[in-house]
Amino acid sequence: MNLSLKQLTSNSTVAPNLVFVHGLGSAATAWKPLEPLLIDCFNLITVDLPGHGYSPYSDGDEMDPLSLAMAITRELSEQLGIEEFHLVGNSLGGWIALEIAAAYPERVKSVTALAPAGLWLATFVQRLSGTAMLRAFTKNFAALAPLMLKSEWARKIGFSDVSPLWRNFSYELCLDATNAMIHSPGYFPAWDGMLKKRFAAKISAEIPVKIIFGDSDNTLPARNCQERAMVPAHAQWITIAQSGHAPMWDHPSEVASYILQSAGILN
Repeated sequence: MNLSLKQLTSNSTVAPNLVFVHGLGSAATAWKPLEPLLIDCFNLITVDLPGHGYSPYSDGDEMDPLSLAMAITRELSEQLGIEEFHLVGNSLGGWIALEIAAAYPERVKSVTALAPAGLWLATFVQRLSGTAMLRAFTKNFAALAPLMLKSEWARKIGFSDVSPLWRNFSYELCLDATNAMIHSPGYFPAWDGMLKKRFAAKISAEIPVKIIFGDSDNTLPARNCQERAMVPAHAQWITIAQSGHAPMWDHPSEVASYILQSAGILN
């Protein structure tokens, strides 16, 4: 498994490492809103999951969250020589971040999980209805996406279910997200990797953990996908108002503050 990692080096010579892990059908570009808010305090490392962004997908790649967690941790060490880091993940990436913290407590300094998947009591035995339709829709309109997304109606179709603040999304953000979905052959393998599983590992109380959901998350709704008993007892659970499944898009400054708090840089 060969993962694409990119590093933005802070101007600070003593900056700690902060690793971003994106969600299903997304890519490293999802973190652009946070990068200028955090680069003064961290060396920023983005990961493309297999079959997402610039990471290839090969038949046989193990795509369950724990296997992905192990692969990311290995590649951080082998490619960049990074042994200790803070973690931020969204959706599937949030689940992976929690798995990394549980499996490698000596390496993880903090976790900020944004709308993490895996926090359900009843596991999924099949893909959510509509996921195949969403993937097919984006692929069929790939060539037209740059033009279509200049129209409000197209952005509404693509993003109104993701966020109550979709009208505030920039053209660049919408195009990046659409292109990420179009070019994600790992989408269905990663979906299948989550089936019949949930996050059930233990995380050391010495690792600060923040779980952050938007109050309008239609992708992982509170009624069946936000079970607080699944997270460590010491974890701080935060709900952001007027926010959907990608809080870093809706309220980047607020999310950046929570990340700085997790890392002990901001009180």
